[in-house]
Amino acid sequence: MADGLTLSYTQLAERADQAARRLAARGVGAGDRVAVLLPPGVEFAAVLHALPRLGAVLVPVNTRLSEAERRSVVEGAHVVDAPLTGEEADVALRDSADPDEPHSIIHTSGTTSRPKPVVLTYGNHVASAQSSATNLGVQPDDAWLGVLPLFHVGGLQVLIRSAIYGTTAVPHDGFDAERVKEVLERGEVTLASFVATMVRRLREVGLSRTPRLRAALIGGGPVPGDLIDWAADIGLPLLPTYGMTETASQIVTAPRPGDPARPLPGVELRTSEDGELLVRGPMVSAGALSADGWLHTGDRGRLEPDGSVHVEGRIGDTIITGGENVAAAEVEEALLSHPAVRDAGVVGQDDPEWGQVVVAYVVADGVSDDALLAHARGRLAGYKLPKAIHRRRELPRNAAGKLLRRRLK
Repeated sequence: MADGLTLSYTQLAERADQAARRLAARGVGAGDRVAVLLPPGVEFAAVLHALPRLGAVLVPVNTRLSEAERRSVVEGAHVVDAPLTGEEADVALRDSADPDEPHSIIHTSGTTSRPKPVVLTYGNHVASAQSSATNLGVQPDDAWLGVLPLFHVGGLQVLIRSAIYGTTAVPHDGFDAERVKEVLERGEVTLASFVATMVRRLREVGLSRTPRLRAALIGGGPVPGDLIDWAADIGLPLLPTYGMTETASQIVTAPRPGDPARPLPGVELRTSEDGELLVRGPMVSAGALSADGWLHTGDRGRLEPDGSVHVEGRIGDTIITGGENVAAAEVEEALLSHPAVRDAGVVGQDDPEWGQVVVAYVVADGVSDDALLAHARGRLAGYKLPKAIHRRRELPRNAAGKLLRRRLK
């Protein structure tokens, strides 16, 4: 359901076959990479499902990249940047694929470094969809709202898993809080995927009810407690979620609102001696595994005795001040819990006495620095409090809403 159209999977399959023949007429064949710069919608979905018919590999491209960055991504690939038209080749189309074949090459979000390509196979995507279905269940009338970009794995998986389930996908071209509010309040969808900044915007525009929504995955960073409480008050069923491009989307999700997040079925998760989360399972990209057979996530976390998982943030985002470790995400969560704070980012700043000190960047009106510090003091140990607070009109975030902490200054 997109672009004002509602297509059955039979109709979408017909469009996909036509798109496959048009791509074949352009010289696309098995093993070729196809860089797609189409907006979310029917045309993107047609190409997504056309490429397996040819054995070609999808490369969804971040439309916000600079020209130089884009060239490095599309180099050597066929490019689709407009709806496919023209000649159709008379070629035999495939009906199935080997689970170990590459399905897509998705670039990481680049929150801590330059985006890197991750190869995901058909088997990775299917395993991800199956583990999600085991956790959330699948209802015949499910409709999954997708507002995350399709060039990030969380957005693309909405289309892929919905096709695997045979349920409805409702992709939006970007996140418009007012539009999403209307969709949720009218009961047009049963499932959704968000990041915390999106949920905060929904609160700001007055979302008051979600009569048909049965689960809303929320990931991409810490979820402030005030958002969790507000969502519970209006019946918005938030399920905190953790995942990565290398794991084909979610691997840890709460089974029900208010429950702690747990590894999904098929996911093996442990921590290293220094607290890094290590993951393996059929949804993990083989190319991302280290020599020990585990994906080293770069995230610090804890496994609780009850099997739940607490993600504390990127290891590289740990601030060491006076010999004490401070998780930037924890300080951000404390600041974001103040109702006047619309966004917050925390970094460590070099200091000759303490090694590093905690520095915060906030988007907030109508509240003083002293009031923010007093608010945070009730939630944090003294050494975790920001030594300086800088005001900004907005903070740098990528298209999926993840904070680009390395750009804070």
